[in-house]
Amino acid sequence: MSNKPPNQDQRNPSLSDTTIQKNNTTGYAILHHKCPRCREGNIFRYPFLQKPIKFTATHKSCPNCGLQYEQEPGFFVGAMYVSYAMTMAILLGTAFILYNFFGDPQLIIYITTVPAVVLLLLPIVFRYSRTIFLYGFGGIKYNPEIVKTDRR
Repeated sequence: MSNKPPNQDQRNPSLSDTTIQKNNTTGYAILHHKCPRCREGNIFRYPFLQKPIKFTATHKSCPNCGLQYEQEPGFFVGAMYVSYAMTMAILLGTAFILYNFFGDPQLIIYITTVPAVVLLLLPIVFRYSRTIFLYGFGGIKYNPEIVKTDRR
């Protein structure tokens, strides 16, 4: 028996290797608004919690791999359909919660609460509708070789 430490190939993957593998999943990339081609560059200029007023500020292209996000003029107009579906889910979910958990309150409660919830979630719906539309209808495939190796 030798007392040599096992070489790097025989060890368990390091935490950073595991983190890199998890960060390359489609779900993670959509959840964090990452580029669909490299899954590293941000789609939006600012993190939502850092500058919530600028929730619409989108990069023209990926800062990491250079992918042009808006593939043609008006490309993100189609994201309105995704936004509509998400808004309807929020609207119906809020009405369901009011009806079932708050004992079917008066009509004025519905008229004020449902739009208030929709308006509060508008920035989140906007960002996810664009990201989901880009992933679902952009025709862009993940390419792990395109990831830039030098990170300065």
